[in-house]
Amino acid sequence: MKKKKAVILLSGGLDSSTTLAIAIEEGFVPHAMSFRYGQRHSCELEAASRIAAVMNVRKHVVIDLDLRKIGGSALTDNIDVPKNRDEASIAGEIPVTYVPARNTVFLSYALGWAEVIGAHDIYIGVNAVDYSGYPDCRPEFIKAFETMANLATKDGVEGRCFSIHAPLVNMTKAEIIRKGVSLDVDYALTHSCYDPGPDGAACGRCDSCILREKGFIDAGIKDPTRYCG
Repeated sequence: MKKKKAVILLSGGLDSSTTLAIAIEEGFVPHAMSFRYGQRHSCELEAASRIAAVMNVRKHVVIDLDLRKIGGSALTDNIDVPKNRDEASIAGEIPVTYVPARNTVFLSYALGWAEVIGAHDIYIGVNAVDYSGYPDCRPEFIKAFETMANLATKDGVEGRCFSIHAPLVNMTKAEIIRKGVSLDVDYALTHSCYDPGPDGAACGRCDSCILREKGFIDAGIKDPTRYCG
């Protein structure tokens, strides 16, 4: 039987790389999509390219769009990235690293490409850790986008329905890491830091680094991340 295609949103981070591995485990031919959207650095795109190559992605496309023109985020604007926050602070409010409507934009591009290549499954690596901080990482958002996808597309209205998969949404970072290790994800190739050093080393102090490091500790697995200093 011919394998079905899937589009996977691949940032180059821990979560999206694990999601890619899950899509492959579930029998899909992976087509990965990444974005050069005006983020502070290119490290994550370099990581996405490494991951796509190692995991034998059928095709990897990088979309150029400039969210710096609207700003509003520490990842795309002249706003300091928060550092050295505890878990309560990280989970307590929507952080300034939230990029307005980013997942809506990314999923829309993925939906368009999926319809063109005849894929009806789209994977995104949102998870429980992000749930409390980013509104576009909630299960309600994923369900609503799936409903919209099947109302807004030719395939959808003709009965070839799309499914939006968020396999990590109810998993902790430790659970995600254990799952990825079981699927041979090489986390040394991934990048999560919001504010890396000039040589690409992770800062170790931003929210993303803190959550990533804690995830490895909780999973009881050695953290392969290269940190500054």
